[in-house]
Amino acid sequence: MRAFLSIAAVAAFTMPSFAAEVDYGNAVDLERREEFATRDADWRNGALVYQVIVDRFAPSANLDAKRDLYPAPKTLRKWEEVPKRGTYVESANVWSHEIDFWGGDLQSLRTRIDYVQELGISVLYLNPIHEAYTNHKYDAQNYFGVSKEYGTREDVTALAKDLEGRGMRLVLDGVVNHMGRTSPDFKDAAADPNSKWRDWFYIGDQYKKGYRAWVDVDNLPELNLENKAVRDRLWNDKDSVIQGYLREGVSGWRLDVAYDIGFTYLDELTRAAHSARADSLVIGEIWNYPEEWSPALDGVMNMTGREIILQMVRGNIPAARASRTIETLVDDYGIGPTLKSWIILDNHDTPRLRTVLPEPWQQRMAQVLQFTIPGSPCIYYGVELGMEGGDDPEQRGPMRWDLVNDSNEQLKWMRSLIKLHRDSRGLRIGDFRRLDTDQMMAFLRRTDRIADTVLVAVNPSPTEVKELLVLRDSKIMSYSKLRDAFTGEEYLTMAGTLTLTLPARGYVILQPMIPDTVDYSSFKRVQ
Repeated sequence: MRAFLSIAAVAAFTMPSFAAEVDYGNAVDLERREEFATRDADWRNGALVYQVIVDRFAPSANLDAKRDLYPAPKTLRKWEEVPKRGTYVESANVWSHEIDFWGGDLQSLRTRIDYVQELGISVLYLNPIHEAYTNHKYDAQNYFGVSKEYGTREDVTALAKDLEGRGMRLVLDGVVNHMGRTSPDFKDAAADPNSKWRDWFYIGDQYKKGYRAWVDVDNLPELNLENKAVRDRLWNDKDSVIQGYLREGVSGWRLDVAYDIGFTYLDELTRAAHSARADSLVIGEIWNYPEEWSPALDGVMNMTGREIILQMVRGNIPAARASRTIETLVDDYGIGPTLKSWIILDNHDTPRLRTVLPEPWQQRMAQVLQFTIPGSPCIYYGVELGMEGGDDPEQRGPMRWDLVNDSNEQLKWMRSLIKLHRDSRGLRIGDFRRLDTDQMMAFLRRTDRIADTVLVAVNPSPTEVKELLVLRDSKIMSYSKLRDAFTGEEYLTMAGTLTLTLPARGYVILQPMIPDTVDYSSFKRVQ
C-alpha cells in the first residue's frame, strides 16, 4: 500500500535543481517574489514546534536533593509510573492527580535538547513554569518567579540562549486570565476588603464562591483585566510578565484560554509583546473558528483544523468537503496568521493521538495533513515515540525514553515528516490551493517558485479511488513528471491535469521533477 511504503524515501528525497536565468521584470512577479521572501525570513511561519511539560520530560539528575520541594499532600512518583485520576483533596482544594509529580526540571531538560534538535525542531514550547502549587501550574502564585521544582529564572534565560545558539526558539505558556487560589496576592485580597490587591480580582457576595473562578474551579480565581494596573503588570510595562521574559531571550508566548481574554486585551498584549521584541510570537489557545482573532493574535492553536482532520479520518466528513472546509478556513483567517498558527492533533488537554485514532492508517493520514496544510505543526512530546494516553491526567505521562531507538517505526516516520516539512519551502510558507475532487482531499502548496510546489492527496475511504485532477499551477508543464516523496513513484502530467489513483486509506505528496540540465527543458524560462 502506498501509505506504508519506504519511510526512508521521504528523508532521502531531494528535488533536482534547474538554474534558469529568469527575468523578474514583471511587476506582479516581483511583488510575489518579495512577498514570499518576507514570509521565508520570518521564523514564525511554518515553524516546527515541540511541546514539553517540564515535570514529565526528563528525570532529574539530583532528585534526592529536592525531595523537600514536594511536601504532603504532594506525591513524588517514580518515572516508570503512569498518571492516574485521583480523588479530591479537600485540604488543598485540588484533585490528587494535580499534585502528583515526576521531578523533571529545567536542568534535566537541557540535557535532552540534543534529542529535540536532532528531530529537526525549531521551536520548544514549555507548559507553564512559573511558581504554582499544582503540577500543571495553570494556578500561578507568582508570575515573575520560576517554580523551585523546575529551577530559576536564570535557568530559563540559559535555556533560551542555548536554543538560540542552535538556531531554535523558546516559547512559554502565559496564563494571564487567572491565578491560583494559593497566590499570596489573592489570599490577601480575599481576606482584606482594603487590600491593595482587592480589585485585582472579582470578589464579592454576588459570586457564588465569593469570587469569580475560571469555569467555577475553586483553585483558579480570575484576574480583573478591566483594571489597568493588572494589565500593566501582566503585559504593558517594560518589566511586566510578558515583556520581561521576552527581553531576557524568550521568543514568544502561548496564551492559555485566550478566548476568555477577548479581542481588545489580546490586541493590547500582542502590541506590547512586539514592542519588547519585534519578531516575537503570540499564539492564542482558541477553540473557536479563528477568523476574527487576527490581528489581535499572531496566530492560534488551530483547533478547528484539528477537528476537521479528525472527523475526516473517522469517516464523519467526506474528504472533498474537508478540503473545501480547510480552504474556507484559510481564506477567512488569511494565509499570514494561518502560517503562524499551530496545527495540533493532541496536547496536554486532549487524549493522545494514538488513543484518539486507534487505526494506524488514521494516525498516519492525520499526521500527513498536520505537516502539509498551512501552519506550524506542533508535536506533543512522546507522540513521535508512539506514547498513548486518555483524558487528563493520562495524556500527561512521563517521557518514554526507553522507546528512543532505531527500531521504533513511529520515530522513523515522524523524523521523515519533520524533515520533509523542514526541507520544503512550499510546505513551510506556501499558499493553499484546493483541487476540485469528488472522492479525495487534494490541494497544492505554492510559492513564487515552481520547484516549491507540493501536491497532497489523501483517500480516507475503504476503497480505491481514481480521479482526474486539474493542477491549478500554470508553471507545471505538460508531459512533466511529479514524484511521490514516500515511494519515489513518478506521475506524468498532461495539459495541466493529472490522473491519480489512490488505494484505500492511501496518500501521496508529489513534487515537480525539474531537470538539472544544460540541454532542452520546458522549465528553462519559468522558476
